[in-house]
Amino acid sequence: MQARDPRSPAALHAADLSPLFRNCVLQSDEHAPSHGELSAELTDHALKWGRGMVSTSMYKGEFDRMQMYLMRYGAEVSVESSTFDDFSLVHMSLRGGAEIDIDDCRLHVPEGRAVFVSPRHSLRLHCLAGSERLLLKVPNALLREVSPAVDVEDLPRSSAFLVPRLLGPQWTLLMRSLLGMLSIPSDVALNPAWVSHFERSVALFLAAHHPADTSSGMKGDLSLPHGDGVDRLALADGERRMELVLDYMRLRLGAPVSLHDLARAGCVSERTLNVLCRRFHGMSPMELLRNMRLEALRSKLLLQPDVNITAAALEFGFGHAGRLAAYYKARFHELPSETQATHH
Repeated sequence: MQARDPRSPAALHAADLSPLFRNCVLQSDEHAPSHGELSAELTDHALKWGRGMVSTSMYKGEFDRMQMYLMRYGAEVSVESSTFDDFSLVHMSLRGGAEIDIDDCRLHVPEGRAVFVSPRHSLRLHCLAGSERLLLKVPNALLREVSPAVDVEDLPRSSAFLVPRLLGPQWTLLMRSLLGMLSIPSDVALNPAWVSHFERSVALFLAAHHPADTSSGMKGDLSLPHGDGVDRLALADGERRMELVLDYMRLRLGAPVSLHDLARAGCVSERTLNVLCRRFHGMSPMELLRNMRLEALRSKLLLQPDVNITAAALEFGFGHAGRLAAYYKARFHELPSETQATHH
């Protein structure tokens, strides 16, 4: 079994989650009760059940203004809802990834990643059987208090964003601290000012890394007017923008992607993106995307030697067999069929 990335929310262990088990909101193997309880806790929504046995459980932890939930459905499920009334959610895939369609945008959330969601129009979450999710319910009023520049209701880029991979350790630490607060016995009175300060710190983490926050320096197009100008960018800022682009690539390995799309994902011009990619990776953005797709295809062939090569190639955006063979051999010094034959 592949080890989980210690930087990610999936690095949370059973011992960390145990405080949530003190408050079981729901356990059911029936469809109707599951829907009713979940709607009451979060928002009205529709559940569409897929393969597997329904075995829903929900555990809840409450703070002053935030709530945390551990969710298990058992079966494959699609959850559909409209806008949230006055809150946003941070969804963390602890076991099994998820696919989110939000406001006409599709996100593939790998196991171990966290995504902020605040739908303006619609939301559909699809989870495979056996998945496990941690949800943090954050009042929009609190997000506005800690960072007035973030308007989660109006700005077009506020619907969803992945917590940057490089900030995984900090986010996991925040979640462990929240869970630690829940482990304190109920007869021990916590200082309300301290609880409020910690909740505001969690909200500030989200607001500070929200792409719509102008104070973060991540909004708008960054142009480099003097030569390549890349030295005008702080190293950390350039790495951060590249991380946004890499996340965009990972989530759309099988979808059509243009250079313009990648530049928008990093909030830079196309020219700047080319400079950053060559500085950090030694190649153009589209070459970087192609190599990422080739790596994903090779991994699939190694893990599933019986898979149909054509189908696997199409899954990762390769529609031309001749070009794929040339690219694959140039990178791995063998053809896809040879990879299969060697590891079959």
